[in-house]
Amino acid sequence: MNLRNHQHTEDKDLLENFYKDGNNEWLGILLQRYTMLLLGVCMKYLKNEEEARDAVQQVFLKAIHELQKYKVEYIKSWLYMVAKNHCLMKLRDKGKYTLELNEQTLVTVSETADLKDLRQQDKRFDSMKAALENLNAEQKLCVTLFYLEKKSYQQVSELTGYSIMQVKSYIQNGKRNLKILMERDSTDE
Repeated sequence: MNLRNHQHTEDKDLLENFYKDGNNEWLGILLQRYTMLLLGVCMKYLKNEEEARDAVQQVFLKAIHELQKYKVEYIKSWLYMVAKNHCLMKLRDKGKYTLELNEQTLVTVSETADLKDLRQQDKRFDSMKAALENLNAEQKLCVTLFYLEKKSYQQVSELTGYSIMQVKSYIQNGKRNLKILMERDSTDE
């Protein structure tokens, strides 16, 4: 199976193919598609890149296992919730998360899915992804490294060759442009 042939295949079609033939390569395409999103979620909670990368791998394993048993309609939202729940459990186990985790917090999206909320969340993810693609190359690179990969200004500067002032400018302008593009996208609907 050539992955390039499926870069533009919609999530639901990839999931349907997986549910039809059980080939994990369909899941591989989906999981690869959302690696950065999951890394961002895990970094947000765990605040440690190595732990976040490990958590993403655990989420992948859970996804492969769970998706063979349960049918999921909205893979992005489901993966987001699985990652969030995984991180909250890790924090609870470490004693860093004191809020009592009740059953409702830990229920997966597929079990409680309010379709309207899921569709809105999916639209926001799609809007952000599309808006990110519409930024100029410098802004896109700096925003991705800073927010999704949690690099410092200094690290972004070293990785890109831009000065720290340029990096800050690209991030600030990129963030503003993302907001404008996402707001424009939401008013077009």
